[in-house]
Amino acid sequence: MKRKLICWLPLLLLIGCSQPTYRTTSLTPDKRAELLLKELTLEEKVALMMDTSQPVERLGIKPYNWWNEALHGVARAGLATVFPQPIGMAASFSPQTVYEVFNAVSDEARAKNTYYASQGSYERYQGLTMWTPTVNIYRDPRWGRGIETYGEDPYLTSRMGVMVVKGLQGTNDGRYDKLHACAKHFAVHSGPEWDRHSFNVENLSTRDLYETYLPPFEALVKEAGVKEVMCAYNSFEGEPCCGSNRLLMQILRNDWGFDGIVLSDCGAIADFYNEYGHKAYSDAESASAAAVLNGTDLECGSSYKALVKAAQEGKIDEKDIDKAVLRLLEARFALGEMDAPEDVSWTKIPFSVVASAAHDSLALDMARKSMTLLQNKDNILPLKRGGLTVAVMGPNANDSVMQWGNYNGMPSHTVTILDGIRNALGADDKLIYEQSCSWVERTLIQSVFNQCKSADGQGFTARYWNNVKHEGTPVTTTQVTTPFRFCTSGATVFAPGVNLTDFSATYNSVLTPLQSGEVVFEIYTYGSGCLRINGEEVKRFRNTHGGRSLDYTLQVKAGVPYDIELDFEYFRSDAQLNFDIGFKQKVNIDASVACVKEADVVVFAGGISPLLEGEEMGVNLPGFKGGDRTDIELPAVQRLCQNADTAFFYAQ
Repeated sequence: MKRKLICWLPLLLLIGCSQPTYRTTSLTPDKRAELLLKELTLEEKVALMMDTSQPVERLGIKPYNWWNEALHGVARAGLATVFPQPIGMAASFSPQTVYEVFNAVSDEARAKNTYYASQGSYERYQGLTMWTPTVNIYRDPRWGRGIETYGEDPYLTSRMGVMVVKGLQGTNDGRYDKLHACAKHFAVHSGPEWDRHSFNVENLSTRDLYETYLPPFEALVKEAGVKEVMCAYNSFEGEPCCGSNRLLMQILRNDWGFDGIVLSDCGAIADFYNEYGHKAYSDAESASAAAVLNGTDLECGSSYKALVKAAQEGKIDEKDIDKAVLRLLEARFALGEMDAPEDVSWTKIPFSVVASAAHDSLALDMARKSMTLLQNKDNILPLKRGGLTVAVMGPNANDSVMQWGNYNGMPSHTVTILDGIRNALGADDKLIYEQSCSWVERTLIQSVFNQCKSADGQGFTARYWNNVKHEGTPVTTTQVTTPFRFCTSGATVFAPGVNLTDFSATYNSVLTPLQSGEVVFEIYTYGSGCLRINGEEVKRFRNTHGGRSLDYTLQVKAGVPYDIELDFEYFRSDAQLNFDIGFKQKVNIDASVACVKEADVVVFAGGISPLLEGEEMGVNLPGFKGGDRTDIELPAVQRLCQNADTAFFYAQ
């Protein structure tokens, strides 16, 4: 026994004296980052500097996607509590309730991340770095992204923004951060959407800069300790914001002492050199080097791949790249993302918090606090119950998607305005529903889905595969007899036996219209696919940035059959597919008014929709340009309804 002990003693001494590595969890995040940085090659460092950060398998570094959203609830990652849009929360004037909302959001985000990680999934919208809040000043009410902000007042925006960050980031459990929030978009970025990739802010007074545009960002940095700042698309005083020495180095880092991560808006570095952008640099190498040297650590995009060549050509020193990578690694260690889940207390938050009854109640509380009554003409409110006939009109009355807002998650259920009023009426009351008009167009769609019949019966034959390539034998074949309303939120499959993810579908039928005219194929989808008519592809879609609507029009003749085939493939997050076919009919306000003439009160649910207004959208209908509005009036067709003889007017 003595001999064996003597033999093992030197080895034990060596183990006790071994040097710590980045895996040593007792070290601080910054020290662990320093140790790991020394082991990385230039190519590996650069691969970690883009939103889709690649794994370094030889060192055991997992992939990580920095891009996640939580504008008013965990977004684009399936089931989640959907809170009011930020502009609505601002109208509550209740910073404490905003804090409670985002504390709940952070619980859901952590629970969802733990679930995805347990499945070995590290996709976009699954990480711990939430790219919110938007604290730009809503200076022009026509700006399509104004709904994402907390209004036009710098002080109110600061107070609300601070509470968003404190709620999201929570506390440190003694070892790890809960989440990291991001202040965006820095700076002087308040629209318009259509030229944001090339617009240059110049001749802005110093007073306006420091009293209007910068206060919310300064508050988030100094008071809330926000971990990330996203630089904007536009230029400021001739420099792209993500390469602005004045904004990022002088103001943000030197004056305010920000030592966290600066990340680019998505594709903003490519704007430095692309023809449609600022054209400030000749190529990706020069642009990427300038962005890093001026303080942008992380790119949402792929231009930073050129940093390897830029370093080799002497446009940037590897030591400058190291500064950025060090911040990125430190953040990942601080979140516990590099370590075993069981060592991180935040992973103990149960998935049951997601869309829980408690969070639903909090969303209702915030919604009530956000409501603003502009006028109560003739004291019509509150309505008297009993024997009341209520007419509900307008394009938003029976629309659930409109109520989700944008940058949204998927609620477990949605109560439309029409449903809410129906549920509130008593047994002696009567309800009349007449849509009357659309958001903008002078036409409405009359569905002819019931005029579709496949070889297997009424409606569409649906075939499903549990792969994204329509390969092999379908796992399920069903018949769809009503307009499609498919969505995988809440773990709801498209059909029995079909995966929630990584699936594909093909829908076939024959439309034999009873009348001639222009028929419209309406599609709202989060996924990819194509529409074929008589074997010819007429529309292809691939939505990578949330749900989007599209349509296709076709001149048809009565009695002539048209072969319809719609392909769909899962892409990421929740899959969604809405589909209908119909003829456009001209809006007839007089006929609509006649339908509701017996009503005691008319509730008109009007306004617009996230399908028309939002970030850089391709919608260019009358009154809209690239996601912005061109005026602040209600759309003209809705003003016709407003001017009709209605007792009460409600604008969404």
